[in-house]
Amino acid sequence: MDIELNQNIDKPKSVRDEDKLDINVLANFVKNHVSGLIGEPILEQFKGGASNLTYQLSFDNHEFVVRCAPKGTKAKGAHDMQREYNIMAALKPHYPDVPSMIAFCDDVSLIGRDFYVMEKLTGIIPRANLPKGLVLTVDETHQICTNVLDKMIDLHHLDIQKTGLDAFGKGDGYTTRQIEGWIGRYQKAKTWNVPNFKFISSWLQNNMPESSRNCFIHNDFRFDNVVLDANNPLQIIGVLDWEMATIGDPLMDLGNSLAYWVQADDDFVMKYLRRQPTNLPGMLTRKEVVAYYAEKTGIEIKDFRFYEVYGLFRLAVIVQQIYYRYYHKQSKNPAFRHLWFMVHYLNWRCKRIVKA
Repeated sequence: MDIELNQNIDKPKSVRDEDKLDINVLANFVKNHVSGLIGEPILEQFKGGASNLTYQLSFDNHEFVVRCAPKGTKAKGAHDMQREYNIMAALKPHYPDVPSMIAFCDDVSLIGRDFYVMEKLTGIIPRANLPKGLVLTVDETHQICTNVLDKMIDLHHLDIQKTGLDAFGKGDGYTTRQIEGWIGRYQKAKTWNVPNFKFISSWLQNNMPESSRNCFIHNDFRFDNVVLDANNPLQIIGVLDWEMATIGDPLMDLGNSLAYWVQADDDFVMKYLRRQPTNLPGMLTRKEVVAYYAEKTGIEIKDFRFYEVYGLFRLAVIVQQIYYRYYHKQSKNPAFRHLWFMVHYLNWRCKRIVKA
């Protein structure tokens, strides 16, 4: 393993014009909760996400992360900063890879929306491509892959009653709520240039399995939501982005993760979607991930198609919600311009799995 530390650490960039915040307001808020901060504050933005916005607020002697919703119309139930803050605060004593929370603000007069401040974890975030300074062997890549999966499995093994995490669920009927909820969100975000998804919606409604069990799930567990130790990239020091975490079916959590899992033999369109380095030699394929998860958890998985299609459909809805914002000029980010095409592709991919 060859490492050049400064090159590998995930760093923010300048704030996009449409996402600018009042730095003095943020700095004063943080100073009211953390003493001893010195120097002029600097606000930068992490560019990885397309849902909630993530910033780095730096002082001479400390760095923090600020999370808030984007401007524009929000989907019902989305971008709930207080819920995300409360989840991470409750999870931290039982799942130490969660960053420590600093403060939550519901005074929308400050920056126009709720936000929270948390500990900054400094390390490597494995995005679409690993940093140039990080050279791994096939065995090391395989180890990172299984270590990431093990973090999801550890989360699924938490005792939700003993930890009090059961307070973040909505009771029985998780699968039905998810299917009906995502169908409704798609219908609300649909634009003229995307498919209606009627076939896939109907198939999901008619093929819902009984839940394997209920546990605490992340709902967006991806490589670009974990932080690797800069000195030892095989070690995971953080798991980020708990916006959609809840109590639910662990296999649906796995299906969500595999929707983003692009492997080396995928077609060129799927490769275009890739946001994490799951294509590298040493990474498991999607089928191998399912087999690994089943072996480590003892859950019998006879047919994973429902969960795979659900994950891809859910991703299509998320992509369409982002495109809806661009289409209605609530965002000027040029990266969102052609997302309607990806929605078509995900519809095709879902149909191919169903008919296999």
